Amino acid sequence: MVMEKTDDIEDVVAALGYLCLGTRLRRVAERLQAATQEILADSGVQVGYLPFLAAIDRLGALTVGDMARAMGVSQPAATKALGQLSKLGFVRLAAAPEDGRRKLAELTPKGRALVDRSKASGWPQVEAAVADLCDGLEGSVLAQLSEIERRLAERPLKERS
Repeated sequence: MVMEKTDDIEDVVAALGYLCLGTRLRRVAERLQAATQEILADSGVQVGYLPFLAAIDRLGALTVGDMARAMGVSQPAATKALGQLSKLGFVRLAAAPEDGRRKLAELTPKGRALVDRSKASGWPQVEAAVADLCDGLEGSVLAQLSEIERRLAERPLKERS
């Protein structure tokens, strides 16, 4: 097992290796999402919702069930995200033409403007920063996670964008 320390306190999650892989991945994901939120602060929406907007941009209007499948999340999670995006005015939810019981989500003009603006500047910045962070990683997934965490501590994602 790799013994990693942070400020002279053992990083138990890292030290437990594969036993805590899910926790470790979540820890890295939370850091990346927080940094992405900083980079995209002017978007007016939490970065966790941006992939939902990107899915509609890529695939067109989607039912809640199709969105859940496209995102790899549960239907309740897709319903919650789309409901929030609707409240913010980025998505319009309406009855699906072929089945009025199903909700269809599509971008509003405000949502389209956000996606277009994000595709032009914010998303490429984040993609480049994460690519820079991951450049040249070698070894096992645990070694790569250690290196990603070290690199994030050394130079945050925002500085890489």
